[in-house]
Amino acid sequence: MKSVFRNILSLAMALLLLVSTTSWKVEKHFCMGRVMDIALFTAVEKCGMELSTEDGESLQKMPCCDDEIIVASGQDDLKISLDDLSLEQHLFLTAYAHTYLNLFEGLERHFIPFDQYPPPKLIADIQLLDQVFLI
Repeated sequence: MKSVFRNILSLAMALLLLVSTTSWKVEKHFCMGRVMDIALFTAVEKCGMELSTEDGESLQKMPCCDDEIIVASGQDDLKISLDDLSLEQHLFLTAYAHTYLNLFEGLERHFIPFDQYPPPKLIADIQLLDQVFLI
């Protein structure tokens, strides 16, 4: 169970690192107020309502078309310096690491010297036969 939890946690941390460091770009092309195309990571396809010359250059854009670009830049600097931490943060990290590492230690097996000896076989309850009761 512990290894399954550790594998799931490792996979989740790897996915978190991947998502936080990847830059995301979403492009949307609107034509007459309606979404014509949405592209993730690539350029969006135009609706073809632009006037162009024989060279392929755009003369003017029609006022009915609009492009929207959403960019989420990823984190580039991942190196965290431990010199920037205060004394309280050092103390917290040290205490947390110590308790976390000691959390998964196994318990010691207790030595039982009479483990191999079977208990005596009781034929009858002697206290009941002798009518001797502790009060």
